[in-house]
Amino acid sequence: MSARDRGLVAIVGRPNVGKSTLFNRLAGRRIAIEEPSPGITRDRVYADCEWRGRRFTLIDTGGLQVPSTPLEEQVLRQVEFALEEADVIVFVVDAKVGLSPFDEQIADRLRKTGKPVILAVNKVDSPQREDALPDFHRLQVGELVAVSAAHGLYADDLLDLIAERLDQELASCPAAPEAEDTLRIAIVGRPNVGKSSLLNALLQEERAVVDAEPGTTRDSLDTPFTWRERPLLLIDTAGIRRQSRVKEPFEYYSVLRAFDAIGRCDVTLTLIDAGEGLTDQDKRIAGHAHQQGRAQVLVVSKWDLRAPEGLDPAQERTLMADFSRELHAWLPEIAYAPVAFTSAHQRRGLEALLDTALRVADHHAFRFQTATLNRLLEEATWERDLSRKGRALKIYYATQVRTRPPTIVLFVNDPELMHFSHLAYLENQIRARVGLEGTPLRLLVRPAHKRERARGG
Repeated sequence: MSARDRGLVAIVGRPNVGKSTLFNRLAGRRIAIEEPSPGITRDRVYADCEWRGRRFTLIDTGGLQVPSTPLEEQVLRQVEFALEEADVIVFVVDAKVGLSPFDEQIADRLRKTGKPVILAVNKVDSPQREDALPDFHRLQVGELVAVSAAHGLYADDLLDLIAERLDQELASCPAAPEAEDTLRIAIVGRPNVGKSSLLNALLQEERAVVDAEPGTTRDSLDTPFTWRERPLLLIDTAGIRRQSRVKEPFEYYSVLRAFDAIGRCDVTLTLIDAGEGLTDQDKRIAGHAHQQGRAQVLVVSKWDLRAPEGLDPAQERTLMADFSRELHAWLPEIAYAPVAFTSAHQRRGLEALLDTALRVADHHAFRFQTATLNRLLEEATWERDLSRKGRALKIYYATQVRTRPPTIVLFVNDPELMHFSHLAYLENQIRARVGLEGTPLRLLVRPAHKRERARGG
């Protein structure tokens, strides 16, 4: 079921009225970053929800204000996009601060949309705050409901109202079946390597706020997308800073969200700035994705800085080959990862990148036939003696126990005889025969019991 079939509910309002806290409360989990400082939320953040049988998608937005900088203008455009796609709008105001003149300007803007509006008066957590409710009737926009997002008070009333308005709006819209094989692709990397620019280029829309200031993206942004008739979920993430450079609480939570995105994705697109080259932090990020068992593509972003448009194709291929060798030399444990070269600014390399992501995802889900796997390992042990401490290592039987990534258990005569160099050799032999581009391969060693010895002959 797509977001459109579910129904879209946009949460809007001035900065620091509690929109992200309310978003997390209604979603039932902490997704958007909550901070008392205004301006933390900049992009549209989505969450799928269900209430009393009604499924819908919530959209958190940045604070509406008169923009004074190019960055604030982009945030305002993101709010406008949310208003355009929403079926129902939740307008959040602050009972603690009281009615603001800018609230009235926002109300005027929302009336012009012609869409159902629910006026959520937030921070109503005491009788004194309830006394302020009559003032908000002056806004004359939608039905008023009091809530306290921080304490969860009256959230059920707001959800009931949201479900009722969606039922009225979507009564004539048939629901489409939800895709169960959605491929999750996380775009990760250091701050300011071009993650949001890449997302916008892939989608051909301003999905994420882009600015030269590092750290512009703070939440992880999930965006459904279809490529080659295959449903994808593109996840843009905040830049992963070195721990010593994380100063503010929102930066700490941004990094946690980025690592969480790696943990829940199938494929990571690890961005490396072509202008700066590989850094130690790039290595840490790629290494984390490897340790988490994710398929991975190393994406050289801003390739136009190294290879301007119009460069001789042969020269560019040489540059790419040299850069790829450099990356794999720096990242020997991730030598299986393909390297893609992109320029979001010039829209170069985007189709090839998506095709590569689909290919490594298929390899990530690869399943061996047991007979083929055992024959492959038998041939590998014929070609090289796997001995240690004067004793021969014997692999009696092997079987694949899981995918994503492919994980193989080797039943051997003595696990202590399996040196790390033996494992590296066996992995290389498997990859040489099968490929498995872009995915880690896990080899687990277990002592063979009578059953495995019998299978191995």
